[in-house]
Amino acid sequence: MKACIDIGGTKVAVSLNDGRSLELLGRRSEPTAKQGNNDALARQVLRMVDEACAELGVLPQDVQTVGVSSCGPFVKAAGRVELATPNICGGMAGAERGLPNDWKTAVLEAPLHDRFQQVRLENDCVAALEAERRWGALQGIDHCAYVTWSTGVGTGLCVDGRVLRGKNGNAGHAGHMFASDNGKALCGCGNVGDVESLVAGGSVAHLYGADAATLMQRAQAGDPAALRIVDEMCRVFGRLLYDLVVSLDLQRISLGGSVFWNNRDFLLPRLRPHVLEHMKPVTAGCELVPAGLENRVGDYAALALVS
Repeated sequence: MKACIDIGGTKVAVSLNDGRSLELLGRRSEPTAKQGNNDALARQVLRMVDEACAELGVLPQDVQTVGVSSCGPFVKAAGRVELATPNICGGMAGAERGLPNDWKTAVLEAPLHDRFQQVRLENDCVAALEAERRWGALQGIDHCAYVTWSTGVGTGLCVDGRVLRGKNGNAGHAGHMFASDNGKALCGCGNVGDVESLVAGGSVAHLYGADAATLMQRAQAGDPAALRIVDEMCRVFGRLLYDLVVSLDLQRISLGGSVFWNNRDFLLPRLRPHVLEHMKPVTAGCELVPAGLENRVGDYAALALVS
């Protein structure tokens, strides 16, 4: 048995896989631990693995390989990854962001290595990119990206068939590129005016007084004020996609994440013009498509790391 762990700013999901199929067994999901000491998240993950084992009648010691798809950014302490994640670590932007802790990092990889023989930990968008290239909408595509619009905003990038990772595995944190001088747009990382501060599910309530789900619902119901906000969010997010295409000469971008996926039919026609109507010698032929693995990208992302 292998453990598949998906860590997001809102929830943690854990399942097991027997290596004989793509079936995810004993799956469970909980809100991401954000209180207590900064090893609370690691302890939550280990407990959830044990609970999955108990459900399936598997001895915990028989699970020795784990794949972890986690939101970032990552930092390293004594060679092991810790999370410096804006939507988990409250010590990054301070009390104004409202997170119930003062963590600068969340310990993760070291406790997992203490328990398991093999641990592969990747940024969640890199892992999702691998899953989409193997089983989803990016199969056979050598110049591509997976982009999530969820609690945070992130990307997994592939050029010439090679996945980009960077010195600490943080390549693709395009959500933290500056996009505005709006002094009220505070990101959980401490930036003011980056993409995530303007559109991410973890930021819009701070900026607009209503969460992303509510704004999307109101916009689709025809509320003019909500529609103006959502159109502005699409402008910001669409420009991010455009920047990726013209920087990396991409063929296809697969889109996922809860904000996008739950509103994909409404959002996709609003995003495409921001990408495809500019710099046509570069953008022509590039496709924006919903994730082929649909709303289970995170689960299969972790599985892709150990399959």
